[in-house]
Amino acid sequence: MQDTLRDFLTLKGYSKIKLKLTKTNHFEIKAEINGVKGRFILDTGASSSCMGFEAIEEFKLKVVDSEIKAVGAGASNMETKLSKSNSIKIGKWRKNRMSIVLFDLNHVNQGLLNHNADIVNGIIGADVLKKGKGIIDYDKKYLYLKL
Repeated sequence: MQDTLRDFLTLKGYSKIKLKLTKTNHFEIKAEINGVKGRFILDTGASSSCMGFEAIEEFKLKVVDSEIKAVGAGASNMETKLSKSNSIKIGKWRKNRMSIVLFDLNHVNQGLLNHNADIVNGIIGADVLKKGKGIIDYDKKYLYLKL
C-alpha cells in the first residue's frame, strides 16, 4: 500500500490545514490571533507575519513603535509598529510569544478588492512556516504544520 503525503505527515505529528485559492491566485488561510478569528494570505515570501493598523483593537495587539520600514510587493519604506507576545492558532497548531509587524495594509486589500476577492486581516509569513516546520501541498491545497 502506498502512503499519501497526508498519511506520512500525520504519522510524523503534523496537523493538516485547508488552504483556499483566491481569485488573485493567493492561498488564504484561517487563523486565530489572540483568540480572535481572521482571514490571512499565506505568503512564503513575507519574512514576518503582518496585520494592518486597524487590527490593533479587534485582535488585542499590544503595540510598540518600530524603527523597521516595511518593504513588500508594490510598496516600500512604510512605517511599521510591532506587537510581541501574541498567540497564533492555525488549525490544531498553536504558538505563543509570536511577533506581528503592523503596517498599512490598504494597498493589499485594495488589490484584492480590485479583483473581486475578499479582504484579509493580514499575512501569515515565513516566520510561522519556519516555527511550524511548514509543508505546503500545492496540488491538494493543504498546509501542514508540526504540532
